[in-house]
Amino acid sequence: MKALGLIVEYNPFHNGHAYHLQASQEKTNADIVICVMSGYFLQRGEPALLPRRERTEMALRGGADLVVELPYIFSSQHASWFAKGAVSILHHLGAGVVCFGSEHGQIDPFLQLADFLDQNEHAYNHHVKQFINEGYSYPKAASLAFRALSPDTSLPDLTQPNNILGYHYIRSIRELKSNMKPETIARHTAGYHETQISQASIASATSIRRSLINHQQTPEDIKHTIPSTTKHIMQAYESSGNDYFHWEQYFPLLQAKVLTLPVSFLAQIYEAQEGLEHRFSSHIKLHNNFHAFMEAFKTKRYTWTRLQRFAVQLLTGTTKAEAQTALQPEQADHIRILGMNEKGQSYLNHIKKQMEIPVYTKMPREKTPQQTLDERACLAYYSRLTPKERTAKWKEEYQLPPVRL
Repeated sequence: MKALGLIVEYNPFHNGHAYHLQASQEKTNADIVICVMSGYFLQRGEPALLPRRERTEMALRGGADLVVELPYIFSSQHASWFAKGAVSILHHLGAGVVCFGSEHGQIDPFLQLADFLDQNEHAYNHHVKQFINEGYSYPKAASLAFRALSPDTSLPDLTQPNNILGYHYIRSIRELKSNMKPETIARHTAGYHETQISQASIASATSIRRSLINHQQTPEDIKHTIPSTTKHIMQAYESSGNDYFHWEQYFPLLQAKVLTLPVSFLAQIYEAQEGLEHRFSSHIKLHNNFHAFMEAFKTKRYTWTRLQRFAVQLLTGTTKAEAQTALQPEQADHIRILGMNEKGQSYLNHIKKQMEIPVYTKMPREKTPQQTLDERACLAYYSRLTPKERTAKWKEEYQLPPVRL
C-alpha cells in the first residue's frame, strides 16, 4: 500500500485543505493518507482554535485515513525543527511520499534550491549572522542572506511561508536519509496571512479564525469556505457551550506568571535569548490585553511569531534544559494516534511490527521527555477553563481512545 504523508495543522480544516488533500492523493496515486497534525499549540505560537479531537474528526471526514500528533516540542517551533519532527514521524510510519502546499508549486526547483543552499552553506550562514547583527529577525535575515547569494530566479522564493516549510521538509528528508519522495501542490486563491474572508470558496485559515474568534461570523456564515463536515463539527462544538481558544483568554495567566517569577527564572525558559526575558517582564505589566502588548512589544528583531512562541514556552513552563533533552534525538521519540478509519487501522496493523519507535493511543503513565512536554501542553491549553471543565479535559488524555470513523 502506498502511503501519502501530509503535515498539517487544520486550524480549522477548510476548502483549501480539502483541495490540497485531494490533489495530493491524485498526484501521488496513494492508497493511504497519513496526516501528522500539530496538537494544542501551533507553529506560529498560537493555541489551536479547537481541541485535537474536533480537528482530528475534521481531517478524517475530509479524506484522511490516519491522523497522528506532532509532539509539542516540534509543533511550536521554527521551520527547521517543525519539519524534523513531522518528517521523522512520516518516515517511521512508512510514508512513501510527502506532499506539501507551496506558493511555488513545482518540486524540481525545490530540489535545486536544496542543492544550491548545500553548496553555499558557509556563505549563507555568514550572511545570516551579518544581518542578525544588523538588528533583523532571523526569518528576515535568512531571506536577505538568500538574496545575497544571487540565486537563480527560477528557485522558490524563500520569503513565502509555505516555500520555507517546503525547503525544510526536503532538507529533513535528506538529513534523515529517508527514501520518502517529496512532492508539492500549488496553493490556490487565499494567501497565508490574508485576514478578510471574501466570497471566494477558499479563504485563509487566519481570516476564518479571526471571524469566529471575534464573533463576527458563524460557521453557517462562512460555509462557502469550509466543507459541510467542518461546519457541522463546529456547530456541534458551539452548541455544547464551548468557546474557541485564542491568546486573549490566556493573557491574564501569562501576565500573572511573568510578574510573579524572577527574571532569572524567565531566562531559563526555552526561546529566551538576547535579554528577551527582561523586555517581556517590563512590558507585560503595562497592558491589559494580549494584542496591545504584542503591538507595543514587537520590533524589527522580535517578530510577532517569535514573541508568541516565547509566550507559549512561558505558558507551558518549558525550560531550555527540558527542550534540549527532548530535542536530543532530533526526531520524534514516539507516535501518538489521534484518529483513524478502517483503512488507517488496517495500514497501522500492517506496519506496526516494523516500526522502530513506540506507538500510543493514549497518554502513558511512564513518559518520554517529549511526552512529558505534551502533557504539560495539554494542561496549559485547558488552563483557561473552569476547574470542573479542565479536570474533565485533562482526564481525557488518559481515558479517551482515538477518534474512529
